[in-house]
Amino acid sequence: MKEKNSGQIAVMLKEALILFIITLFSGLVLGFVYEYTKAPRQYQEEKAIGDACVAVFPDAKLAGTTLTFSTLPYEIKNELATEFAKNGVTIGDVREARDEAGNLYGLVVESTSSKGYGGNIKLYVGVSSDKTVTGVSILELKETAGLGMEAPKVLAPQFAGKQVEKFIYTKTGSKSDNEVDAISSATITTKAVTEAVNSGITVALDILGEGGASNE
Repeated sequence: MKEKNSGQIAVMLKEALILFIITLFSGLVLGFVYEYTKAPRQYQEEKAIGDACVAVFPDAKLAGTTLTFSTLPYEIKNELATEFAKNGVTIGDVREARDEAGNLYGLVVESTSSKGYGGNIKLYVGVSSDKTVTGVSILELKETAGLGMEAPKVLAPQFAGKQVEKFIYTKTGSKSDNEVDAISSATITTKAVTEAVNSGITVALDILGEGGASNE
């Protein structure tokens, strides 16, 4: 009986050792793959952000103006952060855009809503130096195909070219600059995008109003 128990223990130890070796090997392989692909992933992420920044200033691109983007050392005010949090929005990096002469062209604000139908919605809001919303570029979206996923084509273009402090969405057709048409059957997505855009505008206007990004 003791020999049988000893044999079972030996088998269990052997199986545990094999499992440990497999787990260790898998971990090492995954770690190697992660490190090997880290640089390409970072490059693709940075490229996507760069493309999004350019996209929110379409007039500059059409005019052949080359913009340079740099991150501002912006620290969001507590009251604004609290207000945004109520709507599930957090603010990321804020970048200033300058033309070839070094003049301030506008700001790009990264804004993320956690209240999308399918998860986070990350977008970039462009606001020119004259406080006009120049464009919205949606970088992360996991909404329903054919509905919320239409936001980049149906919803985002509606914000551009408007000089307003806040947008509202409507289901009956927009009648003023501060209104955007909701995506049919995708109210949750529409609301999340609108709140994220509004938060981005608020931050940009806060910086521009305080002279945080000067033309000098």
